[in-house]
Amino acid sequence: MSEEASLRGRTAMQIVKAVNHLPVIGQLRVNGDLQNLKSDYETEWRCPPELRRSIIDMEDFTMEMIGPAEVSEPNPNRHAILQLHGGGYYGRLHNIYREAAAMYSELGWGADVLSPDYRVAPEHPYPAALTDATEAYRWLLEQDYDPENIVIAGDSAGGGLSLALGLYLKDHGMPLPAGIITMSAWTDLTKSGDSYQEKYDADPVFGGTRKSLVYKEGYYADHDPMDPYISPINGDYRGFPALLMQVGEMEMLLSDTLSVGEKARFAGGRVKVHVYPGMWHIFQMGFRLYPEATEAWKEIGRFLHIVWK
Repeated sequence: MSEEASLRGRTAMQIVKAVNHLPVIGQLRVNGDLQNLKSDYETEWRCPPELRRSIIDMEDFTMEMIGPAEVSEPNPNRHAILQLHGGGYYGRLHNIYREAAAMYSELGWGADVLSPDYRVAPEHPYPAALTDATEAYRWLLEQDYDPENIVIAGDSAGGGLSLALGLYLKDHGMPLPAGIITMSAWTDLTKSGDSYQEKYDADPVFGGTRKSLVYKEGYYADHDPMDPYISPINGDYRGFPALLMQVGEMEMLLSDTLSVGEKARFAGGRVKVHVYPGMWHIFQMGFRLYPEATEAWKEIGRFLHIVWK
């Protein structure tokens, strides 16, 4: 591990590695059941008093909006973040993403944060997740949110989905958001990047086994995994919104972020790629428990303020 990582960060990584290599946890992660168990059995999330939480029923899925309590309904003059959760396209929305929504709202000048509980595999393979993400974005537009006041953000599979959504919007002539934020984005479902081999033993979340969500192929089913809407590493990033891409140094998915960042930069885009030394897959979900997570969220806040200036 890099010596640049903090002591708290190194300790947290060892805990993450130990937990993820417990046999029962490993099996749950293979099937995507760990996140869904959290969704089904975790305690009801307590919305902080300064925030409000509302449920929005769509035709095929539900969404949650978290924002300042003093605002009783969506306000098009406010800023909005469309949060697309991770989980390998198998896991559903759960409390860690509600905590993340609260953090996004805090950092985004009291932004409204919309989190769709989009449909997932194996019951709903591609293109269900992209269809639902598009509908969630279209819903924001229908509420008269200005696209220049919208940022799309996602982690892991949600990061890949955020990029896929951006490509879809661009390809179909829809208004683009002000920016896109990714954490440990899964952009290459063919797993062709060098880091899948180079970080295989180092990655504390997915490393050392092929029995993980990284190697499941049910999401794209009979579709070509090279499709840019499935593997956005293959997308055309000309005219793309501003990008902030965060990733951990120890990740098997490291090259997924580096390759997209390079393509977007070559296409003339505004791109910042930040590789956090010694960090692992979606280390940001430690929030303020160790310095690297704290800095990552501060960086997100700075990005929001730049694209919304």
